[in-house]
Amino acid sequence: MSQWAAQIIAEQVREKPESVLGLATGSTPAGMYEQLVRMYEEGKVDFSGVRTANLDEYAGLSGSHPQSFRYFMDTHFFGQVNIKKDNIHFPKSTEGDFGAIAEEYEAQLRRLGSADIQVLGIGGNGHIGFNEPSDHFTEAVNVAELTGETIRANARFFTSPEEVPREAVTMGIKNVMSAKKIILLANGSGKRDIIRKMVYGDITPALPASILRLHGDCTVIVDKEAGQDLKEVE
Repeated sequence: MSQWAAQIIAEQVREKPESVLGLATGSTPAGMYEQLVRMYEEGKVDFSGVRTANLDEYAGLSGSHPQSFRYFMDTHFFGQVNIKKDNIHFPKSTEGDFGAIAEEYEAQLRRLGSADIQVLGIGGNGHIGFNEPSDHFTEAVNVAELTGETIRANARFFTSPEEVPREAVTMGIKNVMSAKKIILLANGSGKRDIIRKMVYGDITPALPASILRLHGDCTVIVDKEAGQDLKEVE
């Protein structure tokens, strides 16, 4: 799964060295970044012209905090390849007016332009980025209040659930859908039910990832456990 996703990204960068990559964090894409680092070390891909924009960041965590998404990206990818620091885009994560931080990141994304590829994971409740189930699809970068389910799912990365931030700055659904190509990754039996609902259920903001079925170029890559309810199409 990770190798396939990495190959798609590497081919994009080779064809367009100044590509804009929308990136995600978490345990699911970690293997993809490992593969991309290996390709870079073998001289198979050059990231010097690539520009990136990350999906989201916890509100209130500095980029040096071990559980911040910026720290994850620096550790697993940015710090191991030749991407230029000025080409990395992230929501600011310091304390302050998070609404203003979201507006600033939205302006950065507009200047950057649509992502050539947007990488996504999927939450157990169907969220993409930190766009939680709702009665509407979000548009611009926003400050999301995390649900109890998301907090519990992410608590494994912290000492206790109380340490998990309650808010995050995240790209909106419209930001995600503006990408030219989307790759969604999911693995493990814990994602089996939500993948089935995303693919076969109603398109609804109650399951944010369901809107990806309306995108013109979306590839869902799953392992056998996550995809065991999917049917083969001839």
